[in-house]
Amino acid sequence: MEEKELIEEIDNIKKRNSRVELDKRWETSFTRRVCICILTYIVVVIYSYLVRNYDNIFLSSLVPVIGFTLSTLSLKYVRKIWEKNKK
Repeated sequence: MEEKELIEEIDNIKKRNSRVELDKRWETSFTRRVCICILTYIVVVIYSYLVRNYDNIFLSSLVPVIGFTLSTLSLKYVRKIWEKNKK
């Protein structure tokens, strides 16, 4: 390998490491945890209100699935804001 290729390779590794470190910080961040808790709570309250007249285990089992799905979909936007503040 030429020196230029080695330098480029090292730069690519440094960029990747920066992304990985940011991912780790996000996964353990207080912001992410609080958002997941709040979104899951909101989903549970709304869902419980909607199905309060039903006694069905299959409907009740949807609560964690819906909460998790909505939190993962909406956390993308929260993460973008979080990353801007962390860089």
